Amino acid sequence: MAIPLTQAALPQLPDTVARPGYDRAALTRGILHVGVGNFHRAHMAWYLDRLFQSGQGHDWALVGAGVRPGDAQMRQRLADQDWLSTLVELDPAGLSVRVLGSMVDFVPVDPAATVAAMADPTIRILSLTITEGGYYVDAKTDGFDAAHPDMVHDAAHPEAPRSVFGMILAALRTRRAAGLPPFTLLSCDNLPENGHVCQRTVTGLARLSDPQLADWITANVAFPNSMVDCITPATSDRERALVRDRFGILDAAPVVCEPFRQWVLEDNFPQGRPALEAVGAEFVADVSRHELMKLRILNGGHAAIAYASALLGHHFVHDAMADALIADWLRALETREILPTLQPIPGVSYDAYLALIVSRFSNPEIGDTIPRLCLDGSNRQPKFILPTLRDRLVAGGGIDGLALELALWCRYCEGTTEAGEAIPPNDDNHAALRERALAARDRPDAFLENPAIFGDLARSQPLRQAFAAQLQSLHRQGVRATLEAYLRS
Repeated sequence: MAIPLTQAALPQLPDTVARPGYDRAALTRGILHVGVGNFHRAHMAWYLDRLFQSGQGHDWALVGAGVRPGDAQMRQRLADQDWLSTLVELDPAGLSVRVLGSMVDFVPVDPAATVAAMADPTIRILSLTITEGGYYVDAKTDGFDAAHPDMVHDAAHPEAPRSVFGMILAALRTRRAAGLPPFTLLSCDNLPENGHVCQRTVTGLARLSDPQLADWITANVAFPNSMVDCITPATSDRERALVRDRFGILDAAPVVCEPFRQWVLEDNFPQGRPALEAVGAEFVADVSRHELMKLRILNGGHAAIAYASALLGHHFVHDAMADALIADWLRALETREILPTLQPIPGVSYDAYLALIVSRFSNPEIGDTIPRLCLDGSNRQPKFILPTLRDRLVAGGGIDGLALELALWCRYCEGTTEAGEAIPPNDDNHAALRERALAARDRPDAFLENPAIFGDLARSQPLRQAFAAQLQSLHRQGVRATLEAYLRS
């Protein structure tokens, strides 16, 4: 019989389940994390749990926070199980399971409570996983989007913020007034130079209402860049049943992930940090090349296989990778057009990293889905594909594969697979994308002439020509024939 997950029930769990060997009651808070989703628990919470297990860092316990309605639901699930989470690593050689105890509280999802928790002097790091699209970036300028309604509201009402960045400013204002040092702001989202992006949003919002606070933040608050990596599927009934049936645990919010993690951080934490290097994290002076490697090879690779696989009717990522055409297309695009845009990293082989990525994508235990990879393309394409495309255009390199990736996305946005099955909307801009994708059947430029996504790239004649050729091939010859033609070229 499965046992409901609580602190008191830990001794009753099967011997195969690893659990905290440290005194959770003796932990003290040090990190407030906004966005307690699956990735955070599979990544940061896992690193801290391992550190606490080693006997170190017990003054760096996690406190959760959130600003969206879904965060309140997660808070209730975790509150019912004493902030514990079951984590299953989906290794083809054998599953492993651990109960994570590194979180000790979760602030009520309320702006005043969140600001008060951020202002608590015991909090020395404030970390974020709020999705790539949560930083109020203006797609046209790649700068701060001061015109976004949330930013307009928080600039006009700094005492009653509704965005996480408005709450951060309110907490920093409180700490400055009390003579307390500021926390370090650590973004854990998949963004190029995520620390710099976070800093630009925080200071940009501050400058709208309190320029002196913006200057103080610039002079005093650290925003280290970081690179994070661990494939973490969404939790469904499948994962809850796995934890219940295989390991005898009733967990309302278990997490499953691959058995691979990477965390590379700039070592810039003025108020101190946990010794995460003791459990596998890497601290470096400049994370940018590691970050670019991951964003272009892994995230760009996900984008490459996503839309072709969806159009061909694949649901699981490992099934798509078992399709030789999809796997060969991924390797060819990466080798011909993505890897050449990267600068060398001493001691790192990009070919070996690509082979690792192919192996990770092919792991049948993960159960990662093609719909997840297709999600939110209007935010992901500008971050994971278009910068590579720009670099190739500047260098005068071939772009047929990158243009094909965009054409596959366009064809996907039409809303049906090659078999005629409907594709459910999964992008906030779905309606506008579909309208442009359908218009592109007669005039391919209609899809590229979307300034919010492509900006000045829409004026690139080499891109227009390559995109038109690939999109026309998809319409006339189909996905398989078009991919095969690229492989032969």
